[in-house]
Amino acid sequence: MNSLEAAWRRLGITADHLAACRLPAYPEATRLVDAGRDLFGRPQQMTRTTLAAWRAMRAAARNDSIELQLVSAYRSVAYQCDVIERKLAAGRSIDEILRVNAPPGHSEHHTGRALDLTSPGVEALTEAFETTDAFAWLSRRAEAFGFALSYPRDNPEGIDYEPWHWARHANPA
Repeated sequence: MNSLEAAWRRLGITADHLAACRLPAYPEATRLVDAGRDLFGRPQQMTRTTLAAWRAMRAAARNDSIELQLVSAYRSVAYQCDVIERKLAAGRSIDEILRVNAPPGHSEHHTGRALDLTSPGVEALTEAFETTDAFAWLSRRAEAFGFALSYPRDNPEGIDYEPWHWARHANPA
């Protein structure tokens, strides 16, 4: 049994959960750069190209009087396990957790190309973000920087709607 399989077992992620998962497996990024601190003062990392695109997108938004704030970026497989463990300890079921959190090994955050974003005046990581000028701006402009909303409503992956989760394409046009 490899370490990922051991983690799934420890978290109660069964073969049935993995078979039902419609998310691809993502390799964990190995070349990351420091991206400064997030909204909560935690150090963040992402790939070099994602950082360049994030900085350009944030500057363009600022030029349009929109403030984009980083909530999180790269998350290791180990960190993803910790997120799930905390939710389990808080009494949530693994089925409930897997509707909003990818199983370790299947999170876009492992790639170093996914960003969770918010803006001032809205609680981070909530659907309320979709009502902001920042979300409207991202919906119109993020593609120009290689970013796309990963989990729109009724997405084929079966993940709950996440208006805050934007990922940079591996090979943006």
